[in-house]
Amino acid sequence: MINESNVKRILLKDLNFDAPKIKKLDNFVKKLLIYNKKHNFISKNTENEIWDRHILDSAQLIKFIDDKNCSGIADLGTGGGFPGIILAIYFQNFNFHVKLYEKSPVKSAFLSNISNILGLGCKIICNDVNSVKIDSNYIVCRAFRKLPYILNISRENCVKKHKIIVMKGRNAQIEVNNTFQLKNYKYKLVKSITDNDSKIIIVNVE
Repeated sequence: MINESNVKRILLKDLNFDAPKIKKLDNFVKKLLIYNKKHNFISKNTENEIWDRHILDSAQLIKFIDDKNCSGIADLGTGGGFPGIILAIYFQNFNFHVKLYEKSPVKSAFLSNISNILGLGCKIICNDVNSVKIDSNYIVCRAFRKLPYILNISRENCVKKHKIIVMKGRNAQIEVNNTFQLKNYKYKLVKSITDNDSKIIIVNVE
């Protein structure tokens, strides 16, 4: 586990977060932990590791987003705001929206509240992702659904050309092999910086 001060050092030094953005992350963490007492936004077992297991884990995705060619970021099944809120904090002054898709009214209300408090301006869509059109050209998912399900949403609901970034655990390679053996997608697997067994799947959809 990487402790809070070391996570903040990595965010500042390696991922280009600045002090005001770190302060917003602090505020987000405090609010989330308060809400988590009543609602299971994150596992109670990971509360003490929130900076490593959730904040840094989400923040690493900025390395795979080309902000000069980004028309928007859609976080499918964002839950308590991972990675969507973290990305919204980082990209708050960029000329595109971060949209958080979360069908739980309780979680969506929390996300709307935290977005207002932090002045993020991200859009919260409280709806099933299968019933909406997604106009962002970056699709991110963490602890969401299996890869074939995500690719189906990509095919049916997303703009023609986009990139999918999916965070997966130790079975990522097996899931990729099972999914792509009959499909001609360009993809790569990248090791997570927070867990040697976890992978990030990056798929280019033309």
